[in-house]
Amino acid sequence: MSAEFGGPSGLRGRLTQWLRGSGSTEAAGDGGREALLLAAAGAGLPLAPAAHPAAGYGCSCDRVGCPTPARHPISFAWQTQSTTDRAQIERWARHQPQANFITATGMTHDVLDVPLEAGREALERLLGAGIEVGPVAESDDGRLLFFTLTRGTPEDEDEWWPCELDCHPETMDEHPGLRWHCRGSYVLVPPARLPGDDGHSVHWVRGPEHPLPDPLTLLETLTDACARHAGQDQASTAWPLRR
Repeated sequence: MSAEFGGPSGLRGRLTQWLRGSGSTEAAGDGGREALLLAAAGAGLPLAPAAHPAAGYGCSCDRVGCPTPARHPISFAWQTQSTTDRAQIERWARHQPQANFITATGMTHDVLDVPLEAGREALERLLGAGIEVGPVAESDDGRLLFFTLTRGTPEDEDEWWPCELDCHPETMDEHPGLRWHCRGSYVLVPPARLPGDDGHSVHWVRGPEHPLPDPLTLLETLTDACARHAGQDQASTAWPLRR
């Protein structure tokens, strides 16, 4: 069920009202939002309810100065709560029609999260090279999310492969380039609404019907693209100082 499914008048078109922030029961009740959530769960992505935008750039959690408005789980028990159970997800979706949803990483899948322009370049290169690319989501706050198989969760902690790219919810700002969401992290799963009055969202570029690839088949291309774009940004910033 990719982003192109049904064309402008199909599933994506039916989601337009909800993604633009109405959050109404009527918009959610047309089956579009629920169908996309169930498709993600059917692909093995465990889901849990998340906060949603409120009052412009606010958050439904009502926390003063919420650092991640509309981007965090509702429950502190989100890791154990996350599920692919169809009946549970249907209940959540129907009883919480405005809620976003997160997917917990490090269970069945990881997410390689890169700046938008670098991600678009990398995606074009990967597809052009005939490399299998799995689901990809675009976040209108400037990120592209590549969903992959997880590295695994060995029982022996000494066997866990540490990675300086690992990203957790509390360390997001420390990783402006490539972020690797694995065990203990999460990302918003489409369809999700972002704060603001401009209708920003998280939406599929390649839907969850695409099989999850090994992250290492994507990593080199993604890191190269991120390094190239970071270099371009540094050069453009430094140029006025050299004059």
